[in-house]
Amino acid sequence: MKRLSTIPVQKYKKAAKNIMIATASIALVATLPFALVDVSYADQFDDQIAAIEKEIAQYQKEAKKLNDKADSLQKEIDALNNQKKVIQKRIDLKEAEHKRLEVRIAENEQKILDTQDVLGETIAELYLSGDITPLEMLASSQSIAEYVDKETYQNSIRDNLVIAIATIKRVKAELEQQKKDVERVIAEQEFARDALVAKENERLALVNETRGQESAYNKLVGERERQKLKLQKEQQEAIEAALQAAGGLANILPGDPNKGGYPWESGCWVDAWAWSHGGVNGDGSDPLGYGCRQCVSYTAWKVGQRTGQFPYYWGNANMWPASASAAGFTTGSTPAENSVGVISAGQYGHVVWVEKVNGDGTINVSQYNYFNAGGSGWGHYSEMQVNASTYDTYIYF
Repeated sequence: MKRLSTIPVQKYKKAAKNIMIATASIALVATLPFALVDVSYADQFDDQIAAIEKEIAQYQKEAKKLNDKADSLQKEIDALNNQKKVIQKRIDLKEAEHKRLEVRIAENEQKILDTQDVLGETIAELYLSGDITPLEMLASSQSIAEYVDKETYQNSIRDNLVIAIATIKRVKAELEQQKKDVERVIAEQEFARDALVAKENERLALVNETRGQESAYNKLVGERERQKLKLQKEQQEAIEAALQAAGGLANILPGDPNKGGYPWESGCWVDAWAWSHGGVNGDGSDPLGYGCRQCVSYTAWKVGQRTGQFPYYWGNANMWPASASAAGFTTGSTPAENSVGVISAGQYGHVVWVEKVNGDGTINVSQYNYFNAGGSGWGHYSEMQVNASTYDTYIYF
């Protein structure tokens, strides 16, 4: 026969109190994960991030003062210097976000450990008090009221224990997501650093090729525009070749009148050489570091619209699969709704947003900057139905 319980009601009360404290603590982790860090420390990062964002806004405002098209050597150098400042501040911003995430992860992990210690003690008490039958509990009680009191507390402990354990599992899942966010932020820092190096090389090349002479600069501008148009035409041919290899264009669709919600079209235009001009920053770029009304600008917007994580500085379209993998996203060859389709061929490649996967092997896509689609020339929104095999890689979000 199992031994009678000698644990008084006060023990049940203590156990119930412990488990309720543990449950309340871990519930706070689940509902308010960002409030667990030391307030002054968290505020320090928040204030730092807000200050950096303010500086970025100031630099972008300064960019608007520069000519939308750098028509002199000094203006272009000034524009490049300003773009470098914006990129550097983006790096600083990601560094602050990285540190803030690390603090939150450490605090949440410690909170789980502390709560598990409390739960361990409570589980032991529950085991001792629960290792008897209701009849034995009744026999060890002084009265029916005491028996009911014991049973009520025991059931309460069990219920709260189940809740606390489930909540710990949920918080652990949140921590895993936070760790993935850290990996993404680190990748974005690397993208921004690469962009900064590229921008500095661009500035140095400009100075070296012109040697500070406006006449040399004007000649260089003409050469660059001709080269850009040549590359852009070759890129369009590569896109059309991919379409033909997959069976040709299935259908041009009417298209969303809201253009997929893309917010950076106003004030932006793409010239005959496929260069972007104007835009929210005044220098032809969007807030994410891409040329406005270009294919990468549109798909980056769609990714952010879906996930809340806008991809900064992922490079040209044919660089996106590697950039996405570095940022923690998966890639494959099977189309999926709300994924990005990539044509890697050509100087730049091309990306589209997959709107729908059809049952006949085709997909509906939306895009920007497909030549003469949605309008004359470059830089327009369009929608098409094409064979899924047109795109060699899909990025999933």
